[in-house]
Amino acid sequence: MNTMKEAEEALISEFELFDDWMDKYNYIIEIGKELPKIDPQFKTEQFLISGCQSQVWLHPEFSGGKLYFTADSDAIITKGIVNLLIRVLSGHTPQEILDNDLSYIDKIGLKEHLSPTRSNGLASMMKQIKLYALAFSKTDNK
Repeated sequence: MNTMKEAEEALISEFELFDDWMDKYNYIIEIGKELPKIDPQFKTEQFLISGCQSQVWLHPEFSGGKLYFTADSDAIITKGIVNLLIRVLSGHTPQEILDNDLSYIDKIGLKEHLSPTRSNGLASMMKQIKLYALAFSKTDNK
């Protein structure tokens, strides 16, 4: 499996292939099609991320000391945005996730090209992933 750094660098390189933001948005939509799909049983209020304009469900699974995420959204662009996070963070220890500063999101220029509501949604997704990592880091140390 790739390290977080390798996954981040791969995403940054992929986004550098596109000159204009319409192409980048289309790419985000393509990334959304590869989203590890959440099991329908977890598409409940408990796994719904608050603060997102569209509905986004995020489910953590802790296995072998690592945290794996599946997700879904009712908006195609949001599926891509959440998968930008999952591609880098899923499959790592809670501590590695907590230590990641998510600076690659800025490096691909995402924040300044999102509407304020989508930007808030992205922040909510990042916060929820970190909260899950924090919760599982506590169980991991027992």
